[in-house]
Amino acid sequence: MTATANFDRSQEDVSNIVHLEHVNVLVPDQRLATLFYVTGLGLTRDPYLMTSVDNMWVNVGLSQFHLPTGKAQVLRGRTGLVIPDRAFLLKRLGSVRQHLAGTRFDFKEQPDFIDAVCPWGNRLRIHEPDARFGAIALGMPYVEFEVPAGAAEGISQFYRDTFATPSRLLEDANGRCAEIKVGRDQRLLFRETDGPLADYDGHHIQVYVADFSGPHRKLGDRGLVSEESSQWQYRFLDIADPGTGKILFRIEHEVRSMTHPLYARPLVNRNPYQTNREFVAGQETRTWALPHSA
Repeated sequence: MTATANFDRSQEDVSNIVHLEHVNVLVPDQRLATLFYVTGLGLTRDPYLMTSVDNMWVNVGLSQFHLPTGKAQVLRGRTGLVIPDRAFLLKRLGSVRQHLAGTRFDFKEQPDFIDAVCPWGNRLRIHEPDARFGAIALGMPYVEFEVPAGAAEGISQFYRDTFATPSRLLEDANGRCAEIKVGRDQRLLFRETDGPLADYDGHHIQVYVADFSGPHRKLGDRGLVSEESSQWQYRFLDIADPGTGKILFRIEHEVRSMTHPLYARPLVNRNPYQTNREFVAGQETRTWALPHSA
């Protein structure tokens, strides 16, 4: 049978970085973190792992925030989230304002998104589901970092050369940005800024990769592997220009193989509409993906 439709098959190419699983920042107070991430945002504390008082894993679709106790860390940029029902989200965020008084917590409604700030200054940009984020109904479609002016092109080349990831340079009203494709509907963004950058404080992101040994070999040849964690994991800190070796930006990457025991672990996502007073049996969970339209 002869095909009559023209498709851009490259749109379905998947990056060697197959998933952005978590953003890790230290928080000084687990109670305040619960108020913001669970009560305010309506996300879900993982019920199976890190259930004590010194760490908390918070599920958002197929991704997580990891929030160990310690001196506050602030990501140099922002984390993008997709959370449905804008009106209900605003109501939840408003409900915790009094409890988070005296912290850096804030939120502001914009025409196309909601900007929120955690009690220690981490910035989130929250969108409702739409075509820009593919099938994500609840999740973490991007993490955007602020990088020095002139760094975006080298960062794009680094990911393309080291991780064999599709990447491109974007120009928009906010300036130049390197966009790195991660898995199906996720991206890492590195946006140039002329403003001052805060010192790096140790926060990190975690990704899964299909070709685990290839990037490790290339990073090792450049002296960039910072930790040999286990059979299934290693870490690196610095993004370096492939041509000159110049360090362009520092953000620790926790790199895991697809054979890692935690890969594709099912994550519980609760329906925040459910309460003990207004409970509907069978509606306890929230879907993380939109229905497929073919």
